[in-house]
Amino acid sequence: MQVGVEKNLRYVIFLGCTAALGGLLFGFDIAIITGAGPFLSKEFALGDLGLGWAFSSLLFGCILGCFFAGRLTDRYGRKKLLILVAFLFAATSLATALAPTFTAFITARFLAGLAVGGVSLLSPMYVAEVSPPAIRGRMGTLYQLSIVMGIILSFGLNYLLRNAGAGNWRWMFATGVAPSAVFLLFVLLAPETPRFLAMKGKYREAFAVLERTSGTKSAQIQMAEIKATMHLETKRSWRSLLRPGVRRALLVSAGLAILIHVSGINTIIDYAPAIFQSAGWKVDGALASTFIVGVTEFVFTLVSFWMIDRFGRKPLYIVGSLGMALSLFALVITVLAGWFHGVIVLTFILIYLAFFSACIGPVFWTLVPEIFPNDVRGNAMIVPVLIQWGANAMAVLLFPYAFHVVGKAITLGFLAVMALAQGVFTWLYVPETKNKRLEEIEAYWISSQRPARVEPV
Repeated sequence: MQVGVEKNLRYVIFLGCTAALGGLLFGFDIAIITGAGPFLSKEFALGDLGLGWAFSSLLFGCILGCFFAGRLTDRYGRKKLLILVAFLFAATSLATALAPTFTAFITARFLAGLAVGGVSLLSPMYVAEVSPPAIRGRMGTLYQLSIVMGIILSFGLNYLLRNAGAGNWRWMFATGVAPSAVFLLFVLLAPETPRFLAMKGKYREAFAVLERTSGTKSAQIQMAEIKATMHLETKRSWRSLLRPGVRRALLVSAGLAILIHVSGINTIIDYAPAIFQSAGWKVDGALASTFIVGVTEFVFTLVSFWMIDRFGRKPLYIVGSLGMALSLFALVITVLAGWFHGVIVLTFILIYLAFFSACIGPVFWTLVPEIFPNDVRGNAMIVPVLIQWGANAMAVLLFPYAFHVVGKAITLGFLAVMALAQGVFTWLYVPETKNKRLEEIEAYWISSQRPARVEPV
């Protein structure tokens, strides 16, 4: 019996790692421009808004990418679209590296955003649909961990290639081809998810996957629940998102999607070198500090791996939001007191990232796919993922202007208030999903007659 359990666990970990590799490419493509930014700015003579457009063009592509992925995944499946995304990652890495003009660079980055947006929807969905309830949180954390690993990889390559001569930024982007090939290989070896197979009426194939991930007894229970929740007549209709329960889940997911980015995470990561330079660091020191940023994210995401299935999603989100808010308010004080320089700035940014990495990032990408019903998950996921990319793109586009023109204190203060609002929103409206089967979570939303302010029974 123990051998069977270990075999199931190994298979689940393999599937989780497969989807998580998509997260690695997500993190890599998002962060590789961090070190390339100073060299791009010099080569193309970019101002604040031009630099903001160079950073955010990928994010606007993400909006379109997650939309199409969500629309197509319920038709063609999670696996086929992940294969397409892997090819797109490789192609756009080369196109960005070879871009002869700034316009060509922006176009290539926008197309790369299609892949990042697609994988940001598909990979968490895949993890949620193949993971047993008891370890689904840790499997979701594995996805966030891989995002952080992609960020660290990009920061390390940025630092190693900083003195590679003219066009060093081209080599930074070209390195993305290698992880794209590894991701493609893993996806080709992985099965389709049992929820999608059941949606298509392939119950025997769905049961076979469930049996390999959860064991026979659990697979039988899950299969019965999956069949009971498959509203086949509405599965591809936008109107199905207006069903009782689904509406409430959409509103909660949309709120979380906005708040996770207007509280500053991608502006801090993307513009870390610029922030450190404004605090008195030289270019080499600023780039080296980004590696410390990446390692901090990695270490505290590992902490989340231990906590998420032990303490639950909601408590972590509230604690993380409060910690982020306090560290940002501390940065505002350093600006007003004239202490915004050197190690002080680095310390508070690392504290901010520690709370985000341990409590917010892994929980967001675990929680969002959990809360939607099986038959509408593809369409429903479009809403929060598209919104979070839109909020991300606008924050990254406007941050350089706000930071330098509106002012550091006002900009950082706004981010702090949004982090605090995120904690309050979670406390009021987000339910706990720890150890709940996806079908149980769906039943909770349907049975609830008011906004989710209490833990599901």
